[in-house]
Amino acid sequence: MALVARHRGRSPLLEEAAPTDCERGGDVMSLEVKDVMGRVAIAVSEEASFAEIVEAMERFAVGAVTVIDADRRPVGVVSEDDLLLKEADTVRHSVSSLESHQQQQEHRKAAGVTAAQLMTAPAITVTPGTSVRDAARLMHAKRVKQLPVIDMKSGRIIGTLHQHDVLLVFIRPAEELIADIRAVLPNPAAFTIDIHQGVVTISGMVEWKSQALALAEQIRLIEGVVDVRSEVAFDKDDLLIVPSGM
Repeated sequence: MALVARHRGRSPLLEEAAPTDCERGGDVMSLEVKDVMGRVAIAVSEEASFAEIVEAMERFAVGAVTVIDADRRPVGVVSEDDLLLKEADTVRHSVSSLESHQQQQEHRKAAGVTAAQLMTAPAITVTPGTSVRDAARLMHAKRVKQLPVIDMKSGRIIGTLHQHDVLLVFIRPAEELIADIRAVLPNPAAFTIDIHQGVVTISGMVEWKSQALALAEQIRLIEGVVDVRSEVAFDKDDLLIVPSGM
């Protein structure tokens, strides 16, 4: 059975657009999952059939669905890769103890007919308060394209964070990026900032080399900055180690 987990009063067919920076307010330098997540999560029950899972993916144009238990808590995820094993794994025999753990899992999934049998478990989840940066790292580390978002108290699914939601931070308007960059500068008037396609070029003058390096790292951490090209000059090199006796 395909289910749509949503906030009360939301349409079951439409994913609510993420709020804009103006709507959400606050410090955009540290965006959280709640700022960019989809407010509707497509989920299926553990008893959902293979056909129902495919139908849900097709209907909502997603590459994976979250599997939830009777209390609407995520227990796993079924992806297109999981479903493709049905076609790719043509070996139909009992699992052998001589096979690797991964091979045994793949054979079981290929023989599966319900979401509980097909899913990859446990579900990898995030909460609304997880930083977008940490969520992106989790996606990369686990090689997944979407993450169920759960309520911290109940553990129930309340939305989905898609890969494209995370990438939206890299198309922030240049004026927003400049405002955030100026906020970390010790003396904004002493620096020149240029932004082209998310790449920040900054020039100016500081006293110490360590300050110039730290400044570039601070800017690199700002949400939406693709890279930093630092042309900041320094007066003194406090990182140079001079051998004794010279």
